[in-house]
Amino acid sequence: MTIDLTDPPPRPGPRPRTTGLEIPHDQLDQFSPLRIRAALVAEAQALAGVFTGPSQVSEPASLALRLREPAGPWAAFLHPSRDEFGHIHRSGFLHLTVPAPLIDPLERAGWIEPHPISRRPEWPDTIVMLYAPRDEAELAVARAVLRASWRQATTASTETE
Repeated sequence: MTIDLTDPPPRPGPRPRTTGLEIPHDQLDQFSPLRIRAALVAEAQALAGVFTGPSQVSEPASLALRLREPAGPWAAFLHPSRDEFGHIHRSGFLHLTVPAPLIDPLERAGWIEPHPISRRPEWPDTIVMLYAPRDEAELAVARAVLRASWRQATTASTETE
């Protein structure tokens, strides 16, 4: 099944509760079942050039998604790292970077919210919180977003840094 992230299906149910102000490291009420989180982790580990380990920009229990050969622009990474483009929390919820054109459609459809750190002018506004997938249909959307983030981080930048 191909998911069009410029017009994603609406995420069912209420929006997860997060603090809204702080940097949440878990959703307060919605979690991925273990098999769904395991499938998401396996998808991330299967992406070319990705290696995983404790996050360098979040709590160490978060599984970092890092690149052996990062090539994307500044906005493709979780700062201050230049190779971590996302991480998966124990709950299954992700912090990751998303290509700018996908942020509004994903937010309108209820899949993401801007990461509070992106309010700071020195941080990219491409950092989002992707809600934990709870079933196979939601996992398909999470996989599509993960692949879009990975493509952004592995595509050579044309910007001047």
